[in-house]
Amino acid sequence: MLFERSPTPVEGLHGLLREEFGFESFRPYQEEVCRAVTLGRDVLLVMPTGAGKSLCYQLPGIARAGTTLVVSPLIALMEDQTAQLRRGGFRAERIHSGRDRSESRRVCQDYLAGHVDFLFIAPERLSVSGFPEMLARRAPTLIAVDEAHCISHWGHDFRPDYRMLKDRLPLLRPAPVIAMTATATPLVQRDIVEQLELREAGLFIRGFRRSNIAIELVEIRPSARPEIAESLLRDTTNRPAIVYTPTRQQSEDLAERLALQFPSAPYHAGLTAKRRDEVQAAFLAGRVEVVVATIAFGMGIDKPDVRSVIHTAMPGSVEAYYQEIGRAGRDGGPSRAILLHGYVDRRTHGFFLDRDYPEVEVLERIHNELTESWLPKEQLLDRLPFDADELDRALAKLWVHGGARVDPEENIARGHPRWRPLYMAQRRHKWAELDLITRYANNRECRMLHLMRHFGDREGEGGACGICDFCRPGDCVVLTFRKPTAEERDSMGKILEALAKHDGQATGRLHRELFGESISRDESETLIGALARAGLVQVRDDAFERDGRVIQFRRARLTARVRQDGTVDEVLVPVEPDIAPRRDPAKRRRRKKKKDDHKPLQRTVIDLSLPPPEAPAVLVAALRDWRLAEARRRRVPAFHILSNRYLMAIAEARPHDESALAAVKGMGPKRVRDYGEAILEIVRDSTE
Repeated sequence: MLFERSPTPVEGLHGLLREEFGFESFRPYQEEVCRAVTLGRDVLLVMPTGAGKSLCYQLPGIARAGTTLVVSPLIALMEDQTAQLRRGGFRAERIHSGRDRSESRRVCQDYLAGHVDFLFIAPERLSVSGFPEMLARRAPTLIAVDEAHCISHWGHDFRPDYRMLKDRLPLLRPAPVIAMTATATPLVQRDIVEQLELREAGLFIRGFRRSNIAIELVEIRPSARPEIAESLLRDTTNRPAIVYTPTRQQSEDLAERLALQFPSAPYHAGLTAKRRDEVQAAFLAGRVEVVVATIAFGMGIDKPDVRSVIHTAMPGSVEAYYQEIGRAGRDGGPSRAILLHGYVDRRTHGFFLDRDYPEVEVLERIHNELTESWLPKEQLLDRLPFDADELDRALAKLWVHGGARVDPEENIARGHPRWRPLYMAQRRHKWAELDLITRYANNRECRMLHLMRHFGDREGEGGACGICDFCRPGDCVVLTFRKPTAEERDSMGKILEALAKHDGQATGRLHRELFGESISRDESETLIGALARAGLVQVRDDAFERDGRVIQFRRARLTARVRQDGTVDEVLVPVEPDIAPRRDPAKRRRRKKKKDDHKPLQRTVIDLSLPPPEAPAVLVAALRDWRLAEARRRRVPAFHILSNRYLMAIAEARPHDESALAAVKGMGPKRVRDYGEAILEIVRDSTE
């Protein structure tokens, strides 16, 4: 392949597609995007994982000639895409924290010499002094921002490092920018366009309909979910499979249980990078049939024949859910997405939201204690009724939104007064995400249509999917149905009569006026859902505003079908699966409770400024010194590097290798990758 390329006119894209990439034709929606980018237009592309987003920057990048700069947050994905492009004969390179400095310097020289077609970088690389200026010395011909939802506060995976793109990209213009993501609601889409300052951007929101995934939503108690997952996976047509669990321990336990019958393995952030890579490679190669994972698994995974994705708890957002089920059936074959959920899942998510996003009054109390003068954090802790963890969490939010200034030594001063509405908006958004996934789990319409409307897909009104549990209940693999009782038939008749007199009523009003306390609200909703599933009633979300708050509710309307015959003879009522809970093998080996385990727990206040008894003071001091130096280097507060609790956990565990470090609570893959080598060296030196 020649070192110098000539630009290809947009009319030549089909020939370039065939000659350089080996494809005879475009996949759906790709051509219109490639034409816009090749002509130099800024573009926001929102298409599901596996729909072919990569070609939408790769083909225009080659057509425009020069170097395409790709900003990507995942090292594994960078490595995979670089290798793939090289196999295709393109000159692809990457710069990230996993490569040594000499290699990065060589890549920079090749870039400046014009010997690179595609250069992949991590977003934090743009904060390195002089690096953006180096790129600007030979401006790229195209800039691609992958996982663009990470730039938005409203995105489900917001990353502060992405925010600096707004300041750095102008240096690299006039190259067009294509921002790509698989999950972005209309709110996030608008924020991406604003943050990246996309000029007259072409918006391409396409491809969210997955006509081969049969979605089934089952409300079931948590104790029965492992048994249901096991029962489903005994059927070989449901494997290979990905099972998502909410915790690392549940991932381990369920994988051990399933491994007694077929090759299965856990995958979570507590495993070493080496072990995660081994599990991923074994799954891709077919040596492992089922991966039982937390949300740490999936980014960059491209296994075409995944036949089912099972969630054993409700995810935290619709965006996360859609991204995870999108890993099923990429080969176009029939696949399933089973969501096992219940109200307890919402309570769990709500607990963590309250913990991670405290009430605004908590932040106000901290803000009111601050002045323009710097105050050591220890003094602030003495003045406030919070423990160190609570203060760190609240202070981090106050710092992010500008209400506090925090230096690397964690001295604190008052910030600007505009933080309050910014924080309140983000907190409301987080709760709204939880409301949306809860409403999805209990919706009364085609599951796929609901998802398409959520993402603003312009093709969203193309009709029901025809294969989900709502469209075709007879094909469900977990849900079962029965004929209604005489009392239920009578109640459904009353609902239809009420709607015939006054159509479009709120479902809450129907329950209140028709039944009062004679049946519960849940029973009423179940009957309305049964009518909707039978095609007699249509139920849609609606909302109104009161005292500045948006109140969500559901509205029921009669369909044309009920106006023709009005019978409930074909209506079926769902039955909760009758599963007897069975103890996991892993749980059988756990110790029995001691006699005094029933005693009430007492709150213990721990002074996190002191090392726990098991942690040597020398190691704690060394870790603190390292954390402070790292915070100064990155110009962020020390708690942004590692909180006191996590630092103490490392000191107590004294990990001797990456595996042990990854097992320490709070040390996810990114922290281990960024800081693991330095931390392990400190632990070794202190031990010696």
